[in-house]
This record gives sequence, structure tokens and C-alpha cells, in this order.
Amino acid sequence: MENIRNFCIIAHIDHGKSTLADRLLEYTNTVSKRDMQAQVLDDMDLEKERGITIKSHAIQMDYELNGKKYVFNLIDTPGHVDFSYEVSRSIAACEGALLIVDAAQGIQAQTISNLYLALENDLEIIPILNKIDLPSAEPEVVKDQIVDLLGCKREEIIPASGKTGMGVHDILAAIVDRVPAPKGETNAPLQALIFDSVYNSFRGIIAYYKIVSGSIKKGDKVKFVNTGAEYNADEIGVLRLKQEPRTEVKTGDVGYIISGIKDAREVKVGDTITTVANPCEGGIQGFEDVKPMVFAGIYPVDTEDFEELRFSMEKLQLNDASLTWEPESSVALGFGFRCGFLGMLHMEIIQERLEREFGMTVITTVPNVSYNAFTTRGEHVIVNNPSDLPEPSILDYVEEPFIKAQIITKSEFVGAIMSLCIGKRGIIVNQNYLTTDRVELIFEMPLGEIVFDFYDRLKTISKGYASFDYSPLDYRQSDLVKMDILLNAEQVDALSSLIHRTNAHNFGKKMCEKLKELIPRQQFEIPIQAAIGAKIIARETIRALRKDVTAKCYGGDISRKRKLLEKQKEGKKRMRSVGSVEIPQSAFMAVLKLND
Repeated sequence: MENIRNFCIIAHIDHGKSTLADRLLEYTNTVSKRDMQAQVLDDMDLEKERGITIKSHAIQMDYELNGKKYVFNLIDTPGHVDFSYEVSRSIAACEGALLIVDAAQGIQAQTISNLYLALENDLEIIPILNKIDLPSAEPEVVKDQIVDLLGCKREEIIPASGKTGMGVHDILAAIVDRVPAPKGETNAPLQALIFDSVYNSFRGIIAYYKIVSGSIKKGDKVKFVNTGAEYNADEIGVLRLKQEPRTEVKTGDVGYIISGIKDAREVKVGDTITTVANPCEGGIQGFEDVKPMVFAGIYPVDTEDFEELRFSMEKLQLNDASLTWEPESSVALGFGFRCGFLGMLHMEIIQERLEREFGMTVITTVPNVSYNAFTTRGEHVIVNNPSDLPEPSILDYVEEPFIKAQIITKSEFVGAIMSLCIGKRGIIVNQNYLTTDRVELIFEMPLGEIVFDFYDRLKTISKGYASFDYSPLDYRQSDLVKMDILLNAEQVDALSSLIHRTNAHNFGKKMCEKLKELIPRQQFEIPIQAAIGAKIIARETIRALRKDVTAKCYGGDISRKRKLLEKQKEGKKRMRSVGSVEIPQSAFMAVLKLND
């Protein structure tokens, strides 16, 4: 066991985690030259296209140092703030972490938040200065930042380059020297922590685990502690580039188990596996449930596809434990699901994956967050959907979630970023200079304000130089109102939103203007209205398409033309009372881009 090292790679988005993982795999001969490709661990098409890691990837490597053989279990993690739940799960299965900092960009928001996650779990941190070969690299400046942040010695920082392979041997040697071997009783009852699961259409659910104590053998009867379900270990093994079956997996190792599980709900990430013959006393503690930040409705375009969508969502949830959902129905869109996401990118990725992996075309409603409403009768209602808000006559007050936002940027953009945050009802708490031209700004802001387009606008204002991270704070009382959109005097519940009273008029006006552009013209006039309760606060009108009914009337009395026009007017009136307005999918998504 003293020759096993479990470690993960943590960093801000785009600091070179996956590229450095490629070099580690190459230098330990885990992947042959023929199989080697860029970002070899990112196996999803979406990851390759966007150049980001969406899922954590575990892999085992062999390494020899001074005649001794070592086994490394590496987990490559995502860097984007929306996938921090993946990072927290990976950290729970490790004893050490490689903290990678880009020599050109320096320390950024996600670097700090991932570092704190690792320190909370008592991991040994190895700081690495990556992309040292770039012409714009500032190694000495960034080394100072790392020393300030970690309190380590300058010589402990390893200069490296994932592209050229410089410093990779030093990193491998440092993993052996600095990362502690896993602790655990080899003869104790089996305790294994599930940190991930994937779905295979032929073999069912494959659970990934780290053995904390004991060992698991092929054919053992195992039990999942939290769900109480029992299975046979049909196949166990370790995670190389492909899964490698073994007859036994021992303490400290990371492996997989296939036991013919078909139901997604039976495998919970954070559960403990033990044997039926010699069970452990209790499950492994310290795995928190995911807290979704953004809620949106996902509906099938065709109502008949509802069951198929449910099936797809269950499969997707296996692959992405941070997705939460429950069924709901809407007057405008029929049956669908209310989904909880970790952020806007997460929502976009899920929609894309439903389309690619399961061939499901879906409609997504306006995203919102979860509110607490209190009625005059003393009841407490959790509002995930604007239509759940109690009637104004019995509503006492509403509380909305606030977050602590941490923005790290260059000093030249401070003014613009401050005005953006204050415009989003942010309160500045702290401002400190990390170096002469790098500033850390701490704001307290309502989560509802950053849901739409905050991140995109922040990147635009700062020319891509600002990094953003947030953590939940608490709920605070706010003057929120429910704004409805009426099309042809009918309410479209999928476009309703809860919004602060001061922004309602402006937001309603923009919504109406945007919808006027996107909804196709009909044979009758369509009024688009934004309303708070019974009060209309904004209106736009889509003009009717005019058919020339008088074309056949040439010459003759004017009264004949008038008669035809009157007849047409009656027809349009009748049409308007029975006609329904089709809303294109782009209209639902346009709300997110109101400021473009």
C-alpha cells in the first residue's frame, strides 16, 4: 500500500490541466505513442469541441523511481465554476493535489476556490507553474503570488510545460516524495467510497470507487450502505485507458464494479460499498448533496416524447450527478421537467447532451433561482417556479438567495466591473490588490441577477481578463414581483419571471420588444404585454398580415370595396379570438440575451 499514490489535478479553467495529464500518461508509458492524442482523457465530443473538461476522468499509471515500482491513480478535474461539484467528488478520493497555475495568467478565482476545497480535505498540495515556455509568461511574478497564497517555499514550486514536457519528471518524483500513501486497514471489513458512475448500454451501471479499508474480490456479494441494496460483483478491476478486470482490488486503490444494475436511482454518488458477509459498521461521512443554483423547465417539443425524455434524463443523471429534476406541467408547453443546474454553462451542456446523445430536441424555459415566500397566514413556500408564488392578496414577503462573488481582474477594469455589479444590485464588501495590477473584488449579490448574462458581460467588459467564482451566502428579504407575459391576452407561464420591482419596467419593455422581433406575423393582430398582477407595464403589437381582398374589385362603386373590407375585419376579429400563437424556441432562449 505504501507504493500507491492517489492525486487529482486542480486549476482554473484553461490553465492546462488536461495537457499536463497527457504528458504524465506519456512519460509513464500508460498510453502508447500510437494511441496518444491531445486531451486523451476528454472522451466526450463536446469536451473536445469546446476545449473544456466537463467530467472528471480517473486513470491508473505505473511509475518506477530508484528501482521501486509505484502505482499512481490520477483524476483530471474540470476547471469551470459550474462543475465544481465534480471537483469536490474527485478530491474526496485523493490524498494529494497538483495545483496548476498558468505562468502567463497568474492566480485566478477558481484556482483559489479549488485550493480551499483541497485544503478542507487535508490534501497535500504540490504547486506547479505551467506554460513556462510562453513568451508572455511571468514566472517570478506568479511565483510570488503562489508563495503568498500557499505559504510554501519558492523552491517547492515546480516550473513545467504541458506542451514541451519540461518538468514532468520532477512532478512525478514530487508525487512520490510529497503525496502520502493511503491509510487504511487491509484486514478490516470492506469500505469503499463511490465517487462517480457511468452508464453502459450493454453492461448497465458502472460505479467508480476508492477503497478506504478492506478489499473486494470478484464474485463477492456486496451491499450499498445508504440504499441497502445487495448485488454480486460480476466484474471488478482498475481504470487504465480501458477498464482492466482484476480478481481482487485492495485498500487504497481506485477501481470499478459492474454488477448488472439497471436503475439509475440505485447508485448514489457518495454511498459506501461493503460486503454482505463481513459488513462495515457505518458509511463514509463527509459527502454533501449537490445544491442546484439555477432552475429551468425542460419540455419535449412533442408531448408524446415525455416518457422518452424521462428515460434520457435518468441516463444523463448517472453520468452527471449534479443534475437534479422533478416532473412538472405547464399550460403552454404540456408535461416536462423542472431541472436544477449548477450554472448557465451546465444548463447549456445538458441541453446539448440531450440532443446529441439521446436525439431529444427540447424547449428550455427562462432560468430562475429558488426563493422563499412567506404568506400572511404564516406559511412558508419554496418557490422554484414563478407560477408557485402565492397570490398577492395573501403574500407577506419574499426572500431571495444571496451569494458572495469573488472577481479577480486587472486594475484597469475595476471601474467598469463595479458599475456592472452595482447595476445588478451588488454590494461591495472588499477590494484588495494582490499585486500592483491585479485586484480581488468581493461582492454580495442576489443570485437571480447573475443567472442570465452576468458572466458573459463580465468577460466582455474585462476583455476576458476577469475570473469569477461564487459561493452561497443566505436568504434576504427583497421587493420582488412576478412579471407575466401575455400573448393575445393569454398568459404564457413559461415566460413568467420573478424580478425586483425597480427592474421590472425596463425588463418588461425589453422582453416585449424582443418577442415582437421573434414571433412570426399572423393573419390577425397580436398584442404582447408585460404585466404585474392586473397592471400592464409594457406593450408591443405585432401587425397583422394584410391580404388584399379588394384586388378583384376594379371599377364600380366604393361601397363594394368597403363591404369587402368590413367582412375581412369581422373575420380577423373572429380569428383573433380563436387563433393560437406559436412561440418559437428562440423566443424562450432570447430572454437570456436581452442586453445583446
